Amino acid sequence: MNKKYDILTSLDVCVDLIISGDTRPEFGQKEKLVDDYFIEMGGSNCIFACQAAKLGMSVAGVGVAGDDIFGELVKSSLREAGVDISHVRTEPSYKTAIGVALCEDKDRAILTYLGTIGATGLEYAVEGLLPQTRHLHIGSYYLMDGIRPYWFDIAKRAKKMGLSLSLDTNWDPEETWQRGLCELLPYVDILFPNENEAMHMTGRKNDENAAQALLEHVQIVALKKGENGAKIFKRGGEAFFLPCRRAEYVDSIGAGDSFAAGFLFGFLRNEPLEMCLEGAILCGSMSTRGRGGIAKQLTLGEMRSLVCDTILDSKLRGVI
Repeated sequence: MNKKYDILTSLDVCVDLIISGDTRPEFGQKEKLVDDYFIEMGGSNCIFACQAAKLGMSVAGVGVAGDDIFGELVKSSLREAGVDISHVRTEPSYKTAIGVALCEDKDRAILTYLGTIGATGLEYAVEGLLPQTRHLHIGSYYLMDGIRPYWFDIAKRAKKMGLSLSLDTNWDPEETWQRGLCELLPYVDILFPNENEAMHMTGRKNDENAAQALLEHVQIVALKKGENGAKIFKRGGEAFFLPCRRAEYVDSIGAGDSFAAGFLFGFLRNEPLEMCLEGAILCGSMSTRGRGGIAKQLTLGEMRSLVCDTILDSKLRGVI
């Protein structure tokens, strides 16, 4: 049966203030100069939703935006990418969330004001959209306090309706790595942790051992390894690894979110896992060419062109 939406997600509506240069502050009222700054839409799920929509998928987002200039920036960015935000509520009593990213080389530290991220408790809206949706993506699990208590029941309903589910927890600021996660995982088809998250979730000291431990709960683990690429593990099956694609690096903000969207593009088309991983790597790698999470995300045409180039290159190497 055809569904109105390919993907439904709850939106962690926020902006990123990204500061680059020598960004390590020194207290004692010291003032330092930095190289640059810019403001862009942030939020793991918002960035994910934009990338999924740019790949031609029908994406619906549920969330809360502040009645302020930052809220308008986020809504405008989502609309421009093609995300259906008709279920995003503007709420004057909340400030739009902001993340301050202090970027040095290929690493960053982030300070977050939750605001509208913690306010998104629109579980009734998510449940109402489930019958119209093929896939439910849960992200920013530890930050979205308003909806997190409901994910278990929502996931159970979604599975009964035949939806597939993915989860990208992101970092746990409290570093407990629990809060209902163990109960939710058996309903998850695809888990998108990075190396550190996987090890913290499981207590394992090796990222691949951690991925194998997570397979006791989920069907597929897509382990993000940063600039070293990614590896897909399937329960009872073989694993697949791909390195990152070469790209003119600017920053890695949102690369993992674009990676997840690229993977689901193939997954929802029933592509082999190797092809799902190829799409994920392309979207994640190419997103690092621009500042922030969405400026250089791939369109469907661009991704198809890069996939064709990859196939051609492999054939030529085989001939040579």
